Amino acid sequence: MPDGLAYPQRFFAFLTIVIALTMAVLDGAIVNVALPTIQRELAVSSADSVWIINAYQLAIIVFLLPLAALGDSIGYRKVYWCGLAVFTLASFACAMSGSFLALSLARVVQGIGAAGIMSVNIALVRFIFPKDRLGAGIGYNALVVAVSSAAGPSIASSILTLGSWQWLFLVNVPLGLIALVIAARSLPVTPAAGKPFNFQSFILNALTFGFLIAGLNSLSDSKALDTSLWMLGIACVAGAFFVRRELKLTTPMLPVDLLKRPIFALSILTSFGSFAAQTMAYVSLPFYLEETLGYSAAMTGLLLTPWPVMTGLIAPLSGRLSNRIAPQFLGVIGLVFLGSGLALMAVIGDHPSVLDISWRLAICGVGFGLFQAPNNRIIISSAPPERSGGASGLQSTGRLLGQSTGAALVAVIFGLVQGHDTILILWLAAALAFAAACTSGLRRPSI
Repeated sequence: MPDGLAYPQRFFAFLTIVIALTMAVLDGAIVNVALPTIQRELAVSSADSVWIINAYQLAIIVFLLPLAALGDSIGYRKVYWCGLAVFTLASFACAMSGSFLALSLARVVQGIGAAGIMSVNIALVRFIFPKDRLGAGIGYNALVVAVSSAAGPSIASSILTLGSWQWLFLVNVPLGLIALVIAARSLPVTPAAGKPFNFQSFILNALTFGFLIAGLNSLSDSKALDTSLWMLGIACVAGAFFVRRELKLTTPMLPVDLLKRPIFALSILTSFGSFAAQTMAYVSLPFYLEETLGYSAAMTGLLLTPWPVMTGLIAPLSGRLSNRIAPQFLGVIGLVFLGSGLALMAVIGDHPSVLDISWRLAICGVGFGLFQAPNNRIIISSAPPERSGGASGLQSTGRLLGQSTGAALVAVIFGLVQGHDTILILWLAAALAFAAACTSGLRRPSI
């Protein structure tokens, strides 16, 4: 295999990844803003409407590892292109849905398409960029994920100002068609192992991660606590059988072979902790800014902007630096910055100024941007090229599990603690970030 793609093919190949990944990540965030409107128009309860979000998340988490394994088998280009095609068609179906059931089913299909995009995107980056530019490529990839997830609410508000909620999905159609054409002409052809798809592993994977995410999402409902615990218990039992089965396979769907490598396992654990900390802050801070400090929704969005802006500025730089400086070292520094910014927010006082809030969140953004790209570089580079799909899928799974866990912790704390709950959440998020920094420091260079 050649060492990356030549310019301008490299530019167009990465462009299609940027477009597709932006759509997939955004659609996990923008629907939240329109949920009350969708609920009213489709005449469903608030509790039922949440499944418009959960259906998408569950489909992604259930299909990430299977599609990553399929990418190792048939080639990452095929999985990515088909995932993008499914996502685009499902986006149109979401916009055309006239009932809650139709929209929920379309969101499941859209989530499967998004899983196809997310499962192998970093694996493709490995074949798009030459080795001496890999850090920069992964930095740009991290930038897309971070900024897309953070900017989701603002973009959704802008779209809803100009049109109906259906446009949140319709905008994906022309973008998806453009990306499909570019992808067909520019994405690299990658090695294919040609091994058959393992349906038994797929069932165990679906039971493990499906019940895990569903159980975490329902923890906030005190009336459904028994159900939540049952679901989490089923996830643990299925997970034990899943791991036991995968240990016997030479190319497992759950990359236990890669998790046996300490640097890989520690990097996934570090990613989980960092995204859990980030999500805890993202979910809780709007409540603090609006309900405690009295800012409007629009002003809250502006106040949160320094975080994604600084992440966007730092991520490409940290990706390039990871070619020269040990990524583990950059990860420790970034997570210490993130933890410090969160701790400073927790002690901000009762009457902070706009500047007080902004520079603290900017520190969080610097830390997150400094950490993410080097950590992703370790994950993908510590796996053999033929296992890039498994590494990419597990990286995305760790991120989504961290985000789901962080959101579940916020919901539980909001339900149990009265007053100063956001301050407690910020302290816990800071502790998670510092713990992730310690985990990052345990890694030893191997790349």
